[in-house]
Amino acid sequence: MISVLIGVLIIVVIGAICFWAIDRFANDRRLAQLLKLLVVLICLGAILQRVLPLVGMY
Repeated sequence: MISVLIGVLIIVVIGAICFWAIDRFANDRRLAQLLKLLVVLICLGAILQRVLPLVGMY
């Protein structure tokens, strides 16, 4: 259980760093929004991949 929480926390921190980098370096607003959406979807997928086996769904 603790390892799952640590994994989710690491995913959230990496997502936040990606958001910061996108805000900092993406000049086009549309591209920045698309990249942020991609980061959110990847982070949600990674979190689900860690949490679903804990619930019993594979």
